[in-house]
Amino acid sequence: MTVQVTITPNGRMSLPAEIRKRLGLAGGGALLVEETEDGVILRTVAQSVAHAQALAKKYTGDKADASVDAFLARRREETGE
Repeated sequence: MTVQVTITPNGRMSLPAEIRKRLGLAGGGALLVEETEDGVILRTVAQSVAHAQALAKKYTGDKADASVDAFLARRREETGE
C-alpha cells in the first residue's frame, strides 16, 4: 500500500489512522526511521527487532552458540560470575 502524506514546514507528518491501527499505534507510539539509498523505511520497534534478528540469523544460522545469551553465558563462565 502506498499513501501520500504531507510534511509540514516544521517537519511533522501524519500517519493515516488506518495504518496506525494496523501497526498497533492507534494510541500513539514510536517508529524508527531508516534511511536507505532507495528512500526511507518506517518500522515499529517490534518490526525493527524482528528485522535485526532476521539479519543476524543470516550470519549465524541455527548455531545456538552464536546467540547473545550464549556469549554472555561464556563470559560469565570465564570470569567466574
